[in-house]
Amino acid sequence: MKVLKFGGTSVGSPQRMKDVCRLVSEDGEQKVVVLSAMSGTTNTLIEITKCYHAGDRAGAFAIIERMRDMYSLHISNLYSTTAYKQNVQKYIDDRFDFLKSFAEQPFTLVEEKEIIAQGELLSTFMATCCLSEAGYRAALIPALDFMKIDENGEPDMEFICNNIVKHIDPESGIQIFVTQGFICRNAEGLIDNLQRGG
Repeated sequence: MKVLKFGGTSVGSPQRMKDVCRLVSEDGEQKVVVLSAMSGTTNTLIEITKCYHAGDRAGAFAIIERMRDMYSLHISNLYSTTAYKQNVQKYIDDRFDFLKSFAEQPFTLVEEKEIIAQGELLSTFMATCCLSEAGYRAALIPALDFMKIDENGEPDMEFICNNIVKHIDPESGIQIFVTQGFICRNAEGLIDNLQRGG
């Protein structure tokens, strides 16, 4: 089974995301597609975390709403049917409401990692829906269910191998399995990341 990885620039606009979806589906072969966050998203999420660390709730909320507006525009250009636009908009709104929820709790490195993980969750949900709307059998498999690092920050290969097979079934009829790059769980089971380019 092929594994294809696309960085943030490759999915950085609705047209580029459509291009990636067309590219991964054109040969009809079963494959795993690993996506980064849309370009600029991770940096913007980091800015939100800086606001929260500084106690600047208003600044964080302003950035979140600008991001929400940008993603809503992407949705209007990415999907052709009302049903898909509404479904993805609801998911996007839920994610951005989640980002706002951090204003109501102590903010530590744990919460920071949760925020930074949102970019990959957004891009993979959007791409999976794009593929499904185009008529392909696509499934979103959460990297947080199988991607784990050990105490040294290295991939826990035994855990990964044991858990990824629960999600990728060659006999399922799914053409394209979509998952996230960058994000994972650490040895304590908390959301973490593989560092830039990981």
